[in-house]
Amino acid sequence: MRVKSVEKIFTKLIIFFKEVKVELKKVNWPTRQETIKYSLMVVGASAVIAFFLGGLDFLFTIIINRFIF
Repeated sequence: MRVKSVEKIFTKLIIFFKEVKVELKKVNWPTRQETIKYSLMVVGASAVIAFFLGGLDFLFTIIINRFIF
């Protein structure tokens, strides 16, 4: 009985991975240029947000230090 349940699990796993392979073939993958463009957009947006938050942190540090000292 235990062997049958193990076989059933492996059979289901094999079916699952076959279905995954079929679905991955249907995916509309981005081109190399699109990937580069989108990656640069993410890096640029991250840099802008980092500088903005760093500026706010610097500003609040100055303000808090004036109140404390």
